[in-house]
Formats: sequence, C-alpha cells, structure tokens
Amino acid sequence: MPFTHHSHSGEFCMHAKDTLEDIILAAIGKGMRILALTEHMPRDQPEDLYPEEVDANVSNFDLFRTFADYYEKARSLREKYQHAIHILIGFEVDYIRASSIPLINRLQADYNFDLFLGSVHHVNTIPIDFDAKMYAEARQTCGNGTDRDLFDAYFDAQWEMITLLQPPIVGHFDLIRLLSDSPSARLDTWDPEDEGGKILWDKIVRNVKAVVSYGGFIELNSASLRKGWDEAYPRRDICELVQSLGGRFTFSDDSHGVSQVGLNYDKLLQYARSLNIQEIYYLERLPMGQLAIDCLGPCKIRTIALTELENDPFYVNFQRPE
Repeated sequence: MPFTHHSHSGEFCMHAKDTLEDIILAAIGKGMRILALTEHMPRDQPEDLYPEEVDANVSNFDLFRTFADYYEKARSLREKYQHAIHILIGFEVDYIRASSIPLINRLQADYNFDLFLGSVHHVNTIPIDFDAKMYAEARQTCGNGTDRDLFDAYFDAQWEMITLLQPPIVGHFDLIRLLSDSPSARLDTWDPEDEGGKILWDKIVRNVKAVVSYGGFIELNSASLRKGWDEAYPRRDICELVQSLGGRFTFSDDSHGVSQVGLNYDKLLQYARSLNIQEIYYLERLPMGQLAIDCLGPCKIRTIALTELENDPFYVNFQRPE
C-alpha cells in the first residue's frame, strides 16, 4: 500500500517537470495505490512572484487561472484512472502573511478539495528554500541575522499556520534547515547557558503538540534525500519528539516530476524503521454521502503497519529510479 500525499507537475508548477497525467501514470506504473495531487496555491500579491515567474511575465491573475485549470484537469484525470489508483485532489498552502488565511479559506470554499498541505516557504515574505541568496535575505530580516533568529521566526509562522488552519498534513516540517549553515545539527540539545536554544526547541514542541491535538499528520518527506540530506524531513530530533507526543506520520515523496515519483522510498522506509515507527497513516477519500469517524476533512484516516508496508510488492520489487 505505497502512497504519497505530496506531489507537483510541470503542467501547473514552473519549477517542476512533466504533465499531471504523466505523474499519475508514473505512480500507477510504480505500484502506488494512493496519490495526492497537491499543486501550490496561487499567490495574490505581485511581490510574492518568484523570479522564474517574473522572467516568464506570469501575473497573479495567471496563477489563479492556472490553479482553476489544475482543479478541473485533476477531476477529469481522477475519473479516467479511478480503476487503477486512488487519487486525492488537494493543494499545498503557502503561508506568507496573515492575509494568506482568508485567501486559503476562500480557495477551500470555491473548490471541493479532499485535503491540503500546510507549509511555510517564506519568512517575513521572503522565500527560504528557493536559493541561498533569498535564504540569506530572509535571515537578515530576523533579529541579529543569525540562523537561530530565522528559525525562531519560521516556527512562529508555522505556529500561526497550524493554529489558524489545522492542516490535515504539515508539509516538510523543518524545511527551514535546508539552506542553513548546519542543517544536521540537533535542535533538542543546547548549552545550559544558551537560553535561545531552549526557546527555539520549546516553539517546536508547541507546534508539534498543536498538530497532535487535532489528529493531523506530519509527513516523512523524502525530498530532502535527493537534496543531499541523510534523513528525511523532519530530521530525527523532531521525529523522536513527534513519537513521544503520540503524533501520526505519513509518507510523501514531494515529487516534482516523473523521475521523482517514489524516489528514495527505500531509504524513507529504512528511516522509519530506524526510528522504530510501528505504523504509517494515510488518507482515503470517502464515497459521496458515506459517514465515518476518525476523519480529516472529507477523508477517512487509515493505518498500515510498517511490517506490512515493507512486504508490499512495491518494496519487494523496489528499483530506484535512474
């Protein structure tokens, strides 16, 4: 029962590749059973356009039109391939500022989505994972301009997003580490005289507790592995915290093209095993009119034992993409 709750296509995301149908066919071909389509939400402020969008003369209006096209295409493809794969249609939140919340609520009201991912890609409106230059610019807007100051601001923004939206799944929980000076440094240990270290960790604990309180998932996201990390998002210190608080994990590949569908899922399974995670959670769309307990939005929460998952033909016959 392999699945991913986070994916993008080049048809509707400028920094991805391949069509939405290509992504679905790749997931089917690799034996996935559940695929969540989660293109990025449109941004409504001109200053939030990425350099690649500015270079292509893309406007905010274009982003909204592309988003509408995505929703209709996703609905059509779900019907076309319903015999072969269980498709969830959702979107990835880009929480940038307080005014992002009414926009997100409006999108949820306008479209009949199955789920959404709660993600933070900006601090003080500046992208923190686009490139090193923008990361440095964001860092300079925070306190004394240190990674610690930027981390503090990131987890505060994440807290706002979590508490105001209660996303079913929190995306790449510690994305802020990606371009930092010491991405592998543990955040749960600090010098006794380092009050700032304790404050930062307390914010992370606060955020995880909030997700656990409403039953949300934290994704084990394999995208970090293709970016040079030796662990998935989130890193081990945060995963151990999630476990200690009774949190729920799901699997995501955060694919941005056919070649990344299921990429490094063997390593993701090994990572989960090394953490002694016993079961993985996933979402399943309920048929129209069917009621169930233990849901996130319109989706039923399901679980699978890690031992059962690793014996699935997907893993038994696993071949890492070229």
